[in-house]
Amino acid sequence: MSTTKQKILATSLVLFNQYGLSKITLRSIAKEIGMSQGNLSYHYKKREDIIEALYHQLVLKIDEKIQATTPSSVTVKTLYDIARTTITLFYEYRFFFLDFTQIMREHENIRIHYNQLMTLRKKQTLDLFEILIKQELIRPEKIANEYDHLYTRIQIISDFWMTSKSLEHASISLKTTEDYIKIISESIYPYLTQKGIKEYQKIQ
Repeated sequence: MSTTKQKILATSLVLFNQYGLSKITLRSIAKEIGMSQGNLSYHYKKREDIIEALYHQLVLKIDEKIQATTPSSVTVKTLYDIARTTITLFYEYRFFFLDFTQIMREHENIRIHYNQLMTLRKKQTLDLFEILIKQELIRPEKIANEYDHLYTRIQIISDFWMTSKSLEHASISLKTTEDYIKIISESIYPYLTQKGIKEYQKIQ
């Protein structure tokens, strides 16, 4: 990626985060960078192209964290580390989640990719749970689809915690992410074995 494209994406991310999608145009991005709108359009013809590029940037960063995890290295801390990485990156790209519904309605490419991605993320997470069961760090399911539903609850919290906070008119900061990292990591606690609890207590 060219330096100019990187600068456009970095500037757009700051503006989208600060002001929201509705107030930012190609013109305002170009003005902030100090280039003509025509020059910016040479790199990204539409604002939607910038949003899509930022979305894929976020996905790639999370992919790198997950792909660095090997079956032999999986522990309870692995789940905590993935939660921390995910929530921190979601905050870094917070405009996407604060305008989540709008983006999904208006960007078909993102919506299609996101739905496919969620299928993959569920499989990746359930695979991690299966490894932890084999290691006797979390217990086997007591009811059908118990871990499937656990994944769904974690996904909903991850995707919508910022929307919830904004509806409370509460400020969202990097410090706020710590609360939600804790909420997500605690979601796994009822499923831990005694061996898993000892690992969890070390993390805390």
